Amino acid sequence: MPKERTVASKLANAVILIALEVTALVLLVNNGKMQQIWMMRVSHGFAAKTWGVSQDISNYFSLKKQNDELASENHRLEALVRDYRQTLESSDKSLEPVLADDGFLYTPAKVIKSGTNSQHNYLILDKGRNDGISENSGIITSKGVIGIVDAVSDHYSYAISFLNTEVSISSRLGESGTVGPLSWDGMNPDGALLKEISLQYKFAPGDTVYTSGYSVLFPPDIPLGTAGEARIINGATNEIKIKLFQNHSAVKYVTIVRNTRAAEIQEIEEGPQEKEGNKK
Repeated sequence: MPKERTVASKLANAVILIALEVTALVLLVNNGKMQQIWMMRVSHGFAAKTWGVSQDISNYFSLKKQNDELASENHRLEALVRDYRQTLESSDKSLEPVLADDGFLYTPAKVIKSGTNSQHNYLILDKGRNDGISENSGIITSKGVIGIVDAVSDHYSYAISFLNTEVSISSRLGESGTVGPLSWDGMNPDGALLKEISLQYKFAPGDTVYTSGYSVLFPPDIPLGTAGEARIINGATNEIKIKLFQNHSAVKYVTIVRNTRAAEIQEIEEGPQEKEGNKK
């Protein structure tokens, strides 16, 4: 009996304690505005934490479904890319050159060999003299300039890569900005330097660099890369680091461009000089 009385006594004390705490809370809430605000904050905080935990649990269980959907979509896209590549590889021989309104003849080609580990890198393309390719034709992609055709055989072309210390491209900083020569930085397959930019010309990191169109080798307005840090050379001009859009170590498909009006441009350019020489 004493043991049973002890248990009963403990239960009675616990009930009384809980009743007193509930009474105290009720009195606390009813007796002051500040106490009401404090209690509301406590209850709201508890509700927010409870909602946050339940939301995290919900997100966790929905994450697997999202990952499965992304994996399925990636698989579908990879299959499409694979089919596209197979179709392109099996049909690129039948693709015909396209003559655009700007006078450039565009011929699709594939890189069958390249060197990217020296200061004088090169490419060999699967199009040659029989495909209408000639020396001094430009090579481009949608992401930039790849190089210049240096020699041709009946079925192949040998090109000097842009990743070559001897290659320089006339380029424009911004859509209507100043023009300067762009050349490889000699280190990175996606790095270049834009030189001879006047200190008076204002630019911002991230500005896009394009082909200028001043050269007969390349069409104008091909996006090449974005401007980065600059340094002043000889106190007169800026030399700007350029992050190229095209990573040259991963080029497979290119377009050979030939300016069909190059001879006419050169003729009209040399004309006035010849006339002045004749007068003398």
